[in-house]
Amino acid sequence: MKNNKNRRMVIMIAIICVLVLAGTWLVRAQARQLNSTKYVQSTTPTLFFHGYGSSANAEDHMAKAAQKAGVTKTIIRANVTKQGTVNLVGTIKKGAINPIVEVNFADNRNPGYQVDARYAKNVVVALQERYGFKEMNMVGHSMGNMAITFYLVNNANDKKLPQLKKQVDIAGHFDGILGYDQPAGLSINQKTGEPNKMTDSFKELLKLRQVYPRQAAVHNLYGDIGNGSDGRVANISSETLKYLVSGRAKSYQAHRFTGKQAQHSKLHSNAQVDRYLIDFLWRK
Repeated sequence: MKNNKNRRMVIMIAIICVLVLAGTWLVRAQARQLNSTKYVQSTTPTLFFHGYGSSANAEDHMAKAAQKAGVTKTIIRANVTKQGTVNLVGTIKKGAINPIVEVNFADNRNPGYQVDARYAKNVVVALQERYGFKEMNMVGHSMGNMAITFYLVNNANDKKLPQLKKQVDIAGHFDGILGYDQPAGLSINQKTGEPNKMTDSFKELLKLRQVYPRQAAVHNLYGDIGNGSDGRVANISSETLKYLVSGRAKSYQAHRFTGKQAQHSKLHSNAQVDRYLIDFLWRK
């Protein structure tokens, strides 16, 4: 009798284990499935650029959120050495839907925006040479936005390079950083986004008003922890992007996030930001 009872117990435990494993496999399998009902089925890659002192790890939360939502199955990395050499880690298979490229700068504390722009161009060229892409999306956090915008200042008119479709800017410091180079007494025209004072880098970015790609749509996301800033970048500095692109971009949208998760370094792991980013880039 006791042996039978033990046998039944072992069988029950085995069944439970099988069910748990099956459930785990099903969840993972569902996460790997593309949601073609909600999201565009495009082969256009999206390039993520991290901020100062950071790495591609800061982009991973957003990329994985897109993967979990069924946007894509493909995430690769582009490691950029201090010399600007690009090493692509992973493969984008032919016909891969909505592939994501997490860009990682080894020289992640270089405040020279033209250097960052050169790194960005090297990534774009490396992807073009390997995969033949003709268009792309770009997403930046903090200094990653400067890599993107200075890349566009230099290359927006180069039709030989992949053309920009959509740009997402998160926590952008286009007209300076609090306590660093933001002009004293900075204010902006709320209608146009034009600042009353400009940093030297912002003056360089003014070229975007003549060259920004007309086919590209822009989404500007920034945080307010309760003092008109994300703790590092003032909202008005982020909002000056409007002045740089709205006269030429296909569309321009901005959204201000609030609460503790709106802090500068938390925006790239904010679930609300994930949803806005996913909807803007890929929702049908």
